[in-house]
Amino acid sequence: MKRSWLPSLITLVVVVFLFAPLVVLVMNSFNASRFGGEWDGFTWNWYEKLWAADEVWESLAVTLKIAVSASLASMILGTLAAYALHCFRSWLQDVHQMLITVPLVMPDILMGMSLLALFVISGVETGLLTIWIAHVTFCLSFVTMVVLGRLQDFDFTLIDAARDLGATRTQSVRKVLLPLLLPGVLAGGLLAFTLSIDDYVITFFVSGPGTTTLPLRVASMMKTSRSLPVINALSTLLIGSTFLIAALSFRLQRRT
Repeated sequence: MKRSWLPSLITLVVVVFLFAPLVVLVMNSFNASRFGGEWDGFTWNWYEKLWAADEVWESLAVTLKIAVSASLASMILGTLAAYALHCFRSWLQDVHQMLITVPLVMPDILMGMSLLALFVISGVETGLLTIWIAHVTFCLSFVTMVVLGRLQDFDFTLIDAARDLGATRTQSVRKVLLPLLLPGVLAGGLLAFTLSIDDYVITFFVSGPGTTTLPLRVASMMKTSRSLPVINALSTLLIGSTFLIAALSFRLQRRT
């Protein structure tokens, strides 16, 4: 049977559609032209200006602090939620699964508004804590789904074998279950980290004074044209970091 060239053409069109804007952005980060309309020569000037932009690095520090802590909390809570959903069957677990799925399909703007309303009613002042709670809320669902997929292929007879060999329940979980689940948990944590460091809409609603994350800083810098080349340089670094994290997460998921 003659092979069709149509699937290859469709794949090429999709790849160009997705990555052409990123290629243009990366090229403009090395373009001497301020507005990027034409190529005026290669330069490192925008990266030098980015290095001297203290407010950007302060926002990055806040973003990393939230992303790391939210990812760790999501890994713990998501693993426990996945284990409960896989091992127990009741109407309560059906409700539990629905609550886990809701953040995956709910629009970000609706989640941000609802969380802000909750914090206002509760009298909680918006700031670093409210951003962390919001990020754990939506990252938890993604980690749960990744770990749940790992549990569906898990051979629980290994736990029974460990118990038959004299291991206690705690030892079988610590020495058998957790090591085998660890690649999936880490993959979910990396996915949560990527989502947290990239979030803008939900963070916009629940952030407070002095807690400007990197996406919020970039949005404010977009209002002035003289900051556009610096944003291109910053975005190039973020693209490279995101690809590295995605590649590591993909490798961990393949190991599972």
